[in-house]
Amino acid sequence: MLRAFLSFALLAPVLAPAQQQPPPRRMVIHVETRDNGEWKTVDPATIFDSGAYVRFRVKANFAGYLYVMNQGTSGDYTLLFPREDTGMKNQLAPDQEYIVPATEGGAFRVTGPPGHDIVYWMVTPLEIAPAGSTRPGYVPLPPPPPPGTKLNTLVPRCDDAVFRARGECVDSKAGPRRVQDPASLPSNLKSVPNLRSRELVFIREKNAAVVSSPAGATGPVVYEFRLAHK
Repeated sequence: MLRAFLSFALLAPVLAPAQQQPPPRRMVIHVETRDNGEWKTVDPATIFDSGAYVRFRVKANFAGYLYVMNQGTSGDYTLLFPREDTGMKNQLAPDQEYIVPATEGGAFRVTGPPGHDIVYWMVTPLEIAPAGSTRPGYVPLPPPPPPGTKLNTLVPRCDDAVFRARGECVDSKAGPRRVQDPASLPSNLKSVPNLRSRELVFIREKNAAVVSSPAGATGPVVYEFRLAHK
């Protein structure tokens, strides 16, 4: 699982101009890992070593609020962002770049049995109230799983073709993907009204993952980011 780490003539009728269709909503995510004290961008499908430190660099062309939750291979389910030790400012402004965790020198440490952590990324047009709030729309975290529960995922395997071509150990099943079965979502996400996943489009660019939703879409969206680790 991921754990937060801090170091700190004729009148023609006048026609109203046709309304322009808004562009598709688009979010670009880079995954970075710390190597010899420096952050470097890696393929989102990289298989990370246990103990590696990672962070995400995010940029969207629309406004919203970002929530990141992690279901680790150990079975633990954790709100990664926003929270006190990873940053509370989760509002996205169009075309601005953000780092998650949003704290000085912050990072997530990869732990747990080998497999795929499922990192849920949810973007909502309106802010969800913090824990303990009586404001409507708050979606609390579900209770922790029973002790000993483990996430049933396959052990990551290097893609031989990519390894031969680039020398990088990546797993083709890792990285961003749509939620195929809404019933598989954690219980708190299932209750979000009008949550969308199936219509999302995923594009792989060099060392970047692009998630796009249809033009005019305004509701909350959710997708999985499978983080592979040994």
